[in-house]
Amino acid sequence: MSTPPTSGAPSASGAPSPDTPAAAVLDAFAAHFGGTPDGVWQAPGRVNLIGEHTDYNAGFVLPFAIDRAARVAVRRRPDRILRLVSTYGRHGVVELELGSLAPGTAPGWTTYPAGVAWALAHRGIGVPGADLVLDSDVPLGSGLSSSHAIECAVATALADLSGTSLSAEELVLLTQRAENDFVGAPTGIMDQSASLRGASGHAVFLDCRDQSAELIPFNPAQAGLVVLVVDTKVAHSHADGGYASRRASCELGAEVLGVEALRDVSAADLDEARGLLDPVTFRRVRHVVTENGRVLETVRALREAGPASIGPLLDASHASMRDDFEISCPELDLAVEAARGAGALGARMTGGGFGGSAIALVPTTAEGAVRAAVAEAFAAAGFTAPDVFTVLPADGARRLL
Repeated sequence: MSTPPTSGAPSASGAPSPDTPAAAVLDAFAAHFGGTPDGVWQAPGRVNLIGEHTDYNAGFVLPFAIDRAARVAVRRRPDRILRLVSTYGRHGVVELELGSLAPGTAPGWTTYPAGVAWALAHRGIGVPGADLVLDSDVPLGSGLSSSHAIECAVATALADLSGTSLSAEELVLLTQRAENDFVGAPTGIMDQSASLRGASGHAVFLDCRDQSAELIPFNPAQAGLVVLVVDTKVAHSHADGGYASRRASCELGAEVLGVEALRDVSAADLDEARGLLDPVTFRRVRHVVTENGRVLETVRALREAGPASIGPLLDASHASMRDDFEISCPELDLAVEAARGAGALGARMTGGGFGGSAIALVPTTAEGAVRAAVAEAFAAAGFTAPDVFTVLPADGARRLL
């Protein structure tokens, strides 16, 4: 997949210049379908700064949209056919009948746009037939929400093309339904919310109980910092059993403790909870309860002291995910350990776990040392070389052309 720069401005002639994000997807559209699309839409991936596995427990999260995104070029068709192709080059052009969409009917990556079309139709929205090309520079299986970037880009595009005005909150719930009921992944609303509601220079402080959100200033560059992502190359999937079993443990914990969701359990309740829950379920509950507290503390720290103050909270979050929620892996632990040892202010795995990426908050003066330390540690351990890159807080989903 292409990795275009961040500028999306068209040239003076009105056509996209060769170095815009839309150029690659427009070229692919012309190659596969001929002509030009009706428009190009973009939705970013996300990094979760802190607040892991709290979203489906009606808790708090603090993600930010990143400067890597999925882009779709779409053109209406006069029939009920959805023709899908991606610059991945997998499956070629896939044709789906809109009226026949059902879980399990779409292969590979096409399950994400097909799921969005299915969810829109179930909401009573007349989804048009369409030719659609996907291009993305969000790494797959990296914990940066590549799938939700696709879904949010497609949802924004199809809603526009159908003449339907949907709020960000409505699009969040629609893409969640696509993910839960069509893709089969029991995810919450964090990833969609970051992709749809993000803003440059900010993180999204989201209350997953009522979808209320506030943009919190988060500009690492102004503080002399960078956010490094370490993609371990250990692919993960939200549709697998590990994620589902953690969610089931949380639901069991809430049931035994007599609360609607673990959001309603406080740190002061943990001593009593220990006596009511089996050891594994207790550890799962303790992670969620303490992680909610860390989100609130991180928001306070960002408001009062800025990004350089949150390192210890990132470290504590990783320890909780490693020990209580048990969703880390040797590669993630090594990435965090190496980054901290080389000068990172804090580091943690990000995303659903069982692979994917770690993030490190690093002074710009230590970036080279951290990159080298991580690479050397992975080589010494015999692990696949990681991909290490920086991300910036970016704007959410929007139409480019």
